[in-house]
Amino acid sequence: MVESVVKNWQGEQVGETTFELKVAKESTASHIVHRALVRQMTNARQGTASTKTRAEVRGGGRKPWRQKGTGRARAGSIRSPLWRGGGVIFGPKPRDFNLKLNRKERRLALRTALVSRADDLIIVEEFNNELSRPKTKELVSALTRWGATPEIKSLLILPAIVDTDNVYLSARNIENLKVIAADQLNVYDLLHADKIVITASALEKIKEVYSA
Repeated sequence: MVESVVKNWQGEQVGETTFELKVAKESTASHIVHRALVRQMTNARQGTASTKTRAEVRGGGRKPWRQKGTGRARAGSIRSPLWRGGGVIFGPKPRDFNLKLNRKERRLALRTALVSRADDLIIVEEFNNELSRPKTKELVSALTRWGATPEIKSLLILPAIVDTDNVYLSARNIENLKVIAADQLNVYDLLHADKIVITASALEKIKEVYSA
């Protein structure tokens, strides 16, 4: 069970909250989170790198000079890998890097990663009404009061992301802040951030979506 204080817009403690998520056993927790992280980063690779072999490079059909009598090394094609402009030996070809992980394992790794960051969680009250219009400076000040200063990497979790929402419009220009929806959590963002700010409604959404 994770216990955390709840802060208001001014950064004052106004209450406490608890939540419980089923996590992996301590002996296997780091292993399953690592597998999930490797899967996410590997699956992000496009796999489109491609080079041409000597059979695919244009030209080189004629023997550049006769086999013997010139004093030079024998050569059969100007597209040999030994030549400038020749083919590439064992170069990359398009491939699929995707790794598979069972859905239950993915969700278990996600819950484990979130609970492991309990000391860095900051639960805040809803603050949509505090921003009457998009204002990055006001949101930066609020994050500082909560303990997520602009110099550190922070993750802001909202119940949902709406392109016209004042919170989203205020947050999108902050360099070290990333905003994601509560139902779009991923292991990399949870581990990469120094501080994780979660609104009260987003926490309820997380418990609803990710409970075992």
